[in-house]
Amino acid sequence: MPVNDDVFAALANPARREVLGILLDGPRAAGEIAERFDMRRPSLSEHLRVLREAGLVREERQGRNRVYSLDAAPLREVSDWLSPYERYWRGKLGNLRDLLDEEDF
Repeated sequence: MPVNDDVFAALANPARREVLGILLDGPRAAGEIAERFDMRRPSLSEHLRVLREAGLVREERQGRNRVYSLDAAPLREVSDWLSPYERYWRGKLGNLRDLLDEEDF
């Protein structure tokens, strides 16, 4: 299954990757997430919107709060897409190890 380009676009931003890291520990209200950043609330809201539209977070209304949680399914798709490249580099590093062993470095 091809990965949605919106997922890669969302992951390209370090602030959005940090939001995902925060959500690894469980759902958080937007205000709790905002406390971790030195940015204006509208900027954080935009980052959360991008993550939501990419399918990386879910938003739930709880009273006056919006609570965000991680949806890791798109990350599995990214991991699956990267898998052939990981095998490629493991093979290259294995070849380098063999060469270094032969040269007795």
